[in-house]
Amino acid sequence: MSGTRKKALLKVIILGDSGVGKTSLMNQYVNRRFSNQYKATIGADFLTRDVNIDDRTVTLQIWDTAGQERFQSLGVAFYRGADCCVLAFDVTNAASFKSLDSWRDEFLIQASPRDPDHFPFVLLGNKVDLEAQRAVSSKRAQSWCQTKGNIPYYEVSAKEALNVEAAFLAIARDALARESQVR
Repeated sequence: MSGTRKKALLKVIILGDSGVGKTSLMNQYVNRRFSNQYKATIGADFLTRDVNIDDRTVTLQIWDTAGQERFQSLGVAFYRGADCCVLAFDVTNAASFKSLDSWRDEFLIQASPRDPDHFPFVLLGNKVDLEAQRAVSSKRAQSWCQTKGNIPYYEVSAKEALNVEAAFLAIARDALARESQVR
């Protein structure tokens, strides 16, 4: 077994307000399923999926969190060791976009990564299938990303499975690239 084919485990955390579709995004990506039934996540839950990137098998361990405020104090153990943080908002809900700053700050405080300025964040604008109800423009989301060190932005729909696969693949690639830089 050569070192280049080493299996990597990447811990990915999804943060965002309650109801933006964090669980749906994770389920769509891992199980290729979407449910219209909304069920609040209690505490935290994770699913894993293996992806192949440049000859390596990478296991994405995707942690889904409760968006409710009372679970926000999930504690350092939950955040520690994260390789990437996915921030999610609902494009039809401006308030969920406004709270991205506090989710990002909360993550940086709790996870205290070695290099906070270059920690891989990715922004997902979910529910683009509801274009008619859109409250946050792509442009607005992109300019927010620019002010945060050019973090990648993907518009996705967990319901239509739109761009979900591509977004998570990019997340894995980015986290892997950073991991090798750190070494």
